[in-house]
Amino acid sequence: MDTSDQLRFSVRDLIEGVEVGPAHVPMSLLSEFQKDVAEFLRGAGRDVDLAQVTISIELGSLTFVASGLHSAAGLWADIGNLSLSNPMDLIDSKRAAVLARWQAGAHENPHRSYGLADVSGRTLLIVNSTSRLVRAEDAWVQVEKYLHGKVVDMGGKTKANVHLELDNGQTLMVAASRETLAKDERNRLYRPALLHVTGEENLRTGEMRNLRLLAFAAHQPSYDDDEFKRIVERGTKAWSDVGDITGWTDALRGGKV
Repeated sequence: MDTSDQLRFSVRDLIEGVEVGPAHVPMSLLSEFQKDVAEFLRGAGRDVDLAQVTISIELGSLTFVASGLHSAAGLWADIGNLSLSNPMDLIDSKRAAVLARWQAGAHENPHRSYGLADVSGRTLLIVNSTSRLVRAEDAWVQVEKYLHGKVVDMGGKTKANVHLELDNGQTLMVAASRETLAKDERNRLYRPALLHVTGEENLRTGEMRNLRLLAFAAHQPSYDDDEFKRIVERGTKAWSDVGDITGWTDALRGGKV
């Protein structure tokens, strides 16, 4: 057998005080692990023919040794990328999804870990409760910002919130406390508003989620007709005692005033 085309997939866990292995493994875990290994090998590009792959199960942890992978160029390219700092953005989407599931399982079960190694036993990847594998499209960061738009709905019988229509037409739902809405004396419905919020923002797409209202901020639109009229009125009064305004400003520029 050609051992240069093999990969070793393993899962470790402690079930009822006994380490997982071929003689002691929950059927659900065995089934999930088998499906994950098959999906990882095949990938979205299906560059591995599973009919040509053989599996042996080894003692110790539950370990599958997959053979017959010599011609799977895409698989081996992804294996090479696993050592890079952010492999999730570089490898096949199906393989990244498998690693994401393993990470979620390890976070829920702190005794569980998944391993990938070459035939010599050299570790290529470990996924456990401390792993932080993130794809850029899934990278959400906590933000605090101001959102400008029009309030199209607000209130709620069980969960208070504000529906804000942004200038680009997108509508966001912003959670709010009943106290914040109750103490606000302005009628904001169908009017422009500036909301001070916290939430999460996707680093790649700019999408926002889990928004929560901190406060309604002072909103000053770019043009207010009433305010413009008041400014004109004040200016008119201020210049009322100047007979020739043009001559006065010309004299001012010439240094004669």
